[in-house]
Amino acid sequence: MKKFIFYALLVLVAACQNANNKETTVTKTADVAKIFEDYYKERMRLSPFESTANGETAYNDQFPIDISDSYRDTLKQFYTKFKTTLAAVDASKLTETERTSFDILSWDIDRALESFAFPDHLMPINQFWGKTLDLGQLGSGNGSQPFKSINDYDNWLRRISHFPAWADTAISNMRRGIAQGWVLPKALVVKILPQLKPMAETATTSHLFYQPIAKLKDNGNIPNEEKVRLTVEYTKMVNEVVKPSYKKLYDFMQKEYLPKARTSSGISAVPKGADYYKYWVKYWTTTDMTPDEIFDLGQREVTRIRAEMEAVKAQVGFKGDLKAFFKHVTEGEAKLRPFTNAKQVIDNFNAIHNKMKPSLEKQFELVPKTAFEVRRTEAFREASASAEYVQGNPEQNRAGVFYTPIPDVKKYNVFQDEALFLHEAIPGHHYQVMLQAENAALPKFRRYLWYGAYGEGWALYTEGLGKELGLYSDPYQYFGRLGNEMHRAIRLVVDVGLHAKGWTREQAIKYDLDNEADSEDNIIAEVERYMAIPGQALSYKVGEQKILQLKKQAMDALGAKFDIRKFHNEVLNDGCVPLAILEKKVARYIQGAK
Repeated sequence: MKKFIFYALLVLVAACQNANNKETTVTKTADVAKIFEDYYKERMRLSPFESTANGETAYNDQFPIDISDSYRDTLKQFYTKFKTTLAAVDASKLTETERTSFDILSWDIDRALESFAFPDHLMPINQFWGKTLDLGQLGSGNGSQPFKSINDYDNWLRRISHFPAWADTAISNMRRGIAQGWVLPKALVVKILPQLKPMAETATTSHLFYQPIAKLKDNGNIPNEEKVRLTVEYTKMVNEVVKPSYKKLYDFMQKEYLPKARTSSGISAVPKGADYYKYWVKYWTTTDMTPDEIFDLGQREVTRIRAEMEAVKAQVGFKGDLKAFFKHVTEGEAKLRPFTNAKQVIDNFNAIHNKMKPSLEKQFELVPKTAFEVRRTEAFREASASAEYVQGNPEQNRAGVFYTPIPDVKKYNVFQDEALFLHEAIPGHHYQVMLQAENAALPKFRRYLWYGAYGEGWALYTEGLGKELGLYSDPYQYFGRLGNEMHRAIRLVVDVGLHAKGWTREQAIKYDLDNEADSEDNIIAEVERYMAIPGQALSYKVGEQKILQLKKQAMDALGAKFDIRKFHNEVLNDGCVPLAILEKKVARYIQGAK
């Protein structure tokens, strides 16, 4: 998806006191609602980039040095004090909705406090996500940072002025990381360098951060004299703030960090790395599954999906083995690479959407009101980016966007496009994320929450609805669906293999190549993604398996009374939740529907 961003900032709320100055228990709905409201407000203050993404405007000019020791200390104090506040709430007296919110907040704060045991701020940059990439998207004017008014333009100038301090802190942290053994693998550092270099060297008027100025000429709300001023100031910003900061990061990582980067692939190689990985397994799956259990599940799923792939291979009459069929699909079948320009790729995704529109209402009653678009991934991050969904904002009338990278259109293969659209767009991430954001009945802090196992699990689950939605009539497209499912099953094996079983990058790539129909370049990029963000790749398959299990429970219990639209309502109507909470919700739904 959506770029997954870990924002778990919590608020200090004092417990009520009685006349004898003793703690009393918070039980009133108004008291609990105030906790949730204050939490969200404080979270926005402490996490201004998240505030911007959520459509808030009060902190659009702020840029905390969120990798500094002092910032982390502040957060830890908030987490600890807020845990005390929650302990004063008598959860047994809350309504069902309040209890769900209380349980979610409790889960979040426990994970946040656990995270401080690990100095991952000493590895503040990777090739997959982080400030050095996010700033490019925001500063280009194509992200959530608004560029409509004079104040919007000035807000960004004030915000980006703190980037040099952030870059200096990142370098200082990485030097400490070198000393402590918390360093990235060399294979990842070499992928970061090409992302930093263009930001340091591109000519000013062609620079990504200058793009908002190119849009000024069509902005009738800004007077000409202000356009002149902003042009001067943005030129200065690019030349004196942005380019020097990226140059400093590039030089440091090339000359000092790369020679000290580790040759190992998994996170277990860093101090306390095994415990760090277990933390992320719990965080991303929202379960108590062990790495070994996840590894075994992945192997079982790989075996099952391979059997289905063999059936498709036989259906199309291919005579070689499965690995040869992978190569045929990715390289040999010319009809699967039909495009000559990027617009055709975008048009194809829009055609997939139109094809399934008549069937969507048979599966879904809840449909988001927020608009949706398909866009090509920006050039500066396209080479190493995956397809992703970036949430819209209903209050700002900002569309949700499905970004697809097209680094070489002549090599672009369509065989996974139907499954990819279902997952990243409709009814996958767009339905789930925007229904949640639009749900005014939820406390505001929950409207933008993200749990990988639920969010990615839902998106993978929706890939399995393709036939019901009028797709997968072409066996190659259905093979693409199996390929996507295999991709997520392989992740369980490879992610655990890398981070808990001592696998090398090369072992992981080979396992992937042996079991998946994808190009070697893509597989390398994916394996390096797992190396950069341990555990995140586990969320998809674990979440999908839980939703399928709950669906079967509902169908078995309700029989003829089972309604797929009602089941989908129940999964979607409370937004993103940990899987244990989803289990409770579906159990209540089943009991009420009997």
